[in-house]
Amino acid sequence: MHVAVLQLAPLLGAAKSKVPFYIAAGLLVVWALVVSLGLGLRKPDFPATVKGQRAVIGVTAVLVVATLTMAVAVSGAPG
Repeated sequence: MHVAVLQLAPLLGAAKSKVPFYIAAGLLVVWALVVSLGLGLRKPDFPATVKGQRAVIGVTAVLVVATLTMAVAVSGAPG
C-alpha cells in the first residue's frame, strides 16, 4: 500500500484542471442570460404558472450548486 501511495504522489500533487468549473459557470451564465433577456424581458408574464416558476427556480438552484461544487472541487492550496 505504501508503494502505491509513493507512485501516486506526483498525480495527487499535480494542479487540478479548472475546466469543470468553467463549464459549470458558463452554463450558469448562459441560463441567466436566457431567462433574463431571452424570456423575462420578452414575456411580461414569464413564467406564467406556478409549475413554471418552480421549474425555473429548480434549474437555477441546480446550476448554482453545480458551479459552487466545481469551484470547491478544483480549488487547491496555493503554491
